[in-house]
Amino acid sequence: MRILRNILLILASVATGATFLYSAWTKVLPIQPFEYTMVEYLHVPWVLATVAARLLVGLEAALGGLMVLHLFGPGKAVLKGAFGLLVVLSVYLVWLWATAGNEVNCGCFGDEIWMSPAASLAKNGVLLLVTGLLIRYHKGLSFRWGHTLAMVLLAVGTALPFLLYPITMGKPGWLKKDGYTLDMAPLYAPIKDDTAALRVPYPDMPATDMRKGKYIIAFVSPSCEHCRIAARKMALMKKDNPSLPFFMIVGGIASDLTDFWKQTRSQNLPWMRLHRDPFLYYTGGMFPLIVWVNDGRVEAKSTYNTLTQSEIEEWVARK
Repeated sequence: MRILRNILLILASVATGATFLYSAWTKVLPIQPFEYTMVEYLHVPWVLATVAARLLVGLEAALGGLMVLHLFGPGKAVLKGAFGLLVVLSVYLVWLWATAGNEVNCGCFGDEIWMSPAASLAKNGVLLLVTGLLIRYHKGLSFRWGHTLAMVLLAVGTALPFLLYPITMGKPGWLKKDGYTLDMAPLYAPIKDDTAALRVPYPDMPATDMRKGKYIIAFVSPSCEHCRIAARKMALMKKDNPSLPFFMIVGGIASDLTDFWKQTRSQNLPWMRLHRDPFLYYTGGMFPLIVWVNDGRVEAKSTYNTLTQSEIEEWVARK
């Protein structure tokens, strides 16, 4: 009976640790959507979200790995840390359910597995029960320097995401001198009858005249994961500050955008669709292309990592 109990405890520890590891892994595919989840639902500053996302992923992975290895540290600190982390995440899930409803993805398994707050709470309840039993009954491995090794691995594992996914400072690539003129003829030229379907939803031209004034124009492909990350980030910024002058140009006219809108929730951005050839004319096949345009001239370029709301607001206010 004791042997069977020990086998069950070993399997429980491995399974729980593996769940932690899988949860951490799905959050870094890539890590930016997890950051955006924090910004959207916790309303934390962007910089804090980038730090917190990496810290949480590292802690989750380190705790999971140590549970798989049965290295629990002094006083079973690893198991108690896992239990505490589950409690904190469960409190967040309750708050998310109360404020955003149960029809949102809590982000517990990134975008790999869509999970509602209620489903994730049930999952956490099982993990809390199992972790509590492990704290009570499982001793783990015991050997000289075992506790020290566990604490060192915990620290290294927690810090690892900061090395693998370094935080990028949000500064656009300002172009030398006056930049260059963005040829907007493919966007505003009259459309012939046989090409009237090339632009959706604007059959003639964009509703916004971007030849005058300042605009952040993003060329995105609906099937490009990095483009979706860029669209999601811009949508969150636009939600926080509706005056931000974003405009999104979506390449291609044949693809269904249902999944694109579901993942990015970027319908709050003014947008248009553009046929494949003129879209490639602008991007050269490299997208997302995000340009800062002032009276038709490109002054800077950004990636989704270097697109910063405060920097945009300063640029818009600048004379």
